[in-house]
Amino acid sequence: MSESSKEANVIRVGVVGCGYWGPNLVRNFSQIPGSIVPIICDLEEKRLKHVQSLYPFVDTTTRFDDMLENHGLNAVCVATPVRTHFGLVKRCLEAGKHVLCEKPLTRSVAEAEELLALAQKQKCVLMAGHTFVYTAAVNKIKDLIVSGELGEVFYISTARVNLGLFQEDINVLWDLAPHDVSIMNYILDSQPVSVAARGAAYIQKDIEDVAFMTLEYPNGVLAHIHVSWLDPCKIRRTTVVGSRKMLVYDDVVTMEKIRVYDKGVNVQPHYDTFGEFHLAYRFGDIFVPRLDDSEPLKVECSHFLDCINNGVVSRSGGPEALAVVRAIEGGNESLKKGGGPVKLDN
Repeated sequence: MSESSKEANVIRVGVVGCGYWGPNLVRNFSQIPGSIVPIICDLEEKRLKHVQSLYPFVDTTTRFDDMLENHGLNAVCVATPVRTHFGLVKRCLEAGKHVLCEKPLTRSVAEAEELLALAQKQKCVLMAGHTFVYTAAVNKIKDLIVSGELGEVFYISTARVNLGLFQEDINVLWDLAPHDVSIMNYILDSQPVSVAARGAAYIQKDIEDVAFMTLEYPNGVLAHIHVSWLDPCKIRRTTVVGSRKMLVYDDVVTMEKIRVYDKGVNVQPHYDTFGEFHLAYRFGDIFVPRLDDSEPLKVECSHFLDCINNGVVSRSGGPEALAVVRAIEGGNESLKKGGGPVKLDN
């Protein structure tokens, strides 16, 4: 194959936003065979110089139009504040570029629906950076549920708390809960039908820094999410309770992220009197499944390229991103109204 043919098969990816997450996207797309990062964009020259010092082959610009129009890009990664997602993604799609946008895709269902329609019209890949659905741990949990190892799923409980990082333009629901909603939708292969949330703003006026959200899924599965920027401990824990076994996923620990407990309770099927009624508790072994150590973001970036090159349907594509936005928007509506349930139109 000639050099020109090789160049033609390379996906040219631009990255807009060089704060916390942008440099990780530059690193991965620069290292994955079949993609290059010719240009990065940020409003701060300091950030551009920092990233360019790490990747000298990358050009820089503070003008988004310059990045879109003058560098022959096939795709753009948007790693900017949430309030800018809709406008930037829309301009990328209008220019015929495939888009990988960090979570959440937008701040409203209406905006997300408009982007999905535009992506379909332009025949462009639109994908959200719900990185957790590309982790080995979350995919192992999905496998355990699908295989029936856990039995019928009763409920899921998550805690994602830490001291900081406080955001100025979104509350803690929009900041942290998309992670857990995307995980739950993925492992249950379903979407919630209703949501309720309570929270409070203790540090910044009208920007909730702690929230508790309850999601109801089809077949009576309940999910509870606790998110907070105001907690002394960093906790990233998910508990899945099934009819056969229970599971705990602790993303903070380095080893043994998942533990499967052969624990449960059974109601005896036949008894004649109340005095004969009793429950049978089961205490069995603890199983720690082996997980691979691939970097989730690398898996996500490779998946994005596969979607572009081979038409693979993304596990965090437009419809999945919209479902997360719908749940968070509903949760925020419930939160503002004092916690009453909000039905979700899927």
